[in-house]
Order: sequence, then structure tokens, then C-alpha cells
Amino acid sequence: MAAPLMERASLHPARSQWIELWDGKYALGWDHGGTPVFRFKWAPGGLATRRQLRAMRMCPGGHEPYALLVWRNGQRWAWLYRLDLAKPSRVASPDQLNALDKAMRARRRCRLCGLVWDYCIPTSDGRCEACIAHADHDGTDPDCPMCDHAPRALAQANAA
Repeated sequence: MAAPLMERASLHPARSQWIELWDGKYALGWDHGGTPVFRFKWAPGGLATRRQLRAMRMCPGGHEPYALLVWRNGQRWAWLYRLDLAKPSRVASPDQLNALDKAMRARRRCRLCGLVWDYCIPTSDGRCEACIAHADHDGTDPDCPMCDHAPRALAQANAA
């Protein structure tokens, strides 16, 4: 089991101290090897985690983390980045979006019947749910949607 990040430092509120921030303000926290450390809900404004930056459509912009956010007595932690140094995330070009659409369409296409479904086909066998269900009978079931649209593809697959 991994040791907690802050195993040698005490995160008890009585051991906290005033830490000077980049903007000249002070916040209650700890110093851990020159990095400010804040408990959950103690972090000052102007700092955000990667997820919070992503929700704002921002990224760290190549800058190092400024501080550390710690909870569960040092068992869980996240880097904090300065909002004033964050940059907007890159926007995908139309060609990139088209390539992603094409890749997702390929993931949703059944290899057996060739239909594009509204879910991703399992890569273990490459068949849609209808083709998997269709493999259990002889292909003459009138209630089976596969018997109507892909008898030739199924016959080719069975012959191979």
C-alpha cells in the first residue's frame, strides 16, 4: 500500500501557519518542502485543480503546480494551479472533429452486419447485440431483426 504523501507532516489545524501567497495575501496552511499545502476547503481563491480548470475550459499552460490540496489526513491529494497563469484550452479544428467522428463511427459499426449502432461494439468479438442474439438460431425466425437485413452477411460469416 502506498504511503500517504504527507506522512511526516502534521495536518492538525493547530500546526498550521500563515503562508504568504503569490499575490501578497496570506492563507492558513502548511509548508511542505517549499510548497504550500492546504486542507480541503481551506484553499484560497485563485487556485484550482486540473478538473476545475478543465470545467472552465482552461489548462495550466505549462506552469508548475503552485500548491497542494490535501484531504483524508494526507491519504488523498491534488495539485493546485494558479488561475491567473492558466490558459484557455485548445479548440479542436474541424478536421480533428471529423477524424474523431469517423473513429467513433468505426467503433459503433458491427463487423458482421455492417450496421452503425448507437453504442460502441465490444472489441472482444466485434459483433452487435443483434448479431450475438442471431447466432443462437437458424436465421428463419420472423421476429428476428437480423433475418431481414443481414442474411447474406451472416451466411458469409458462417461459411468462413
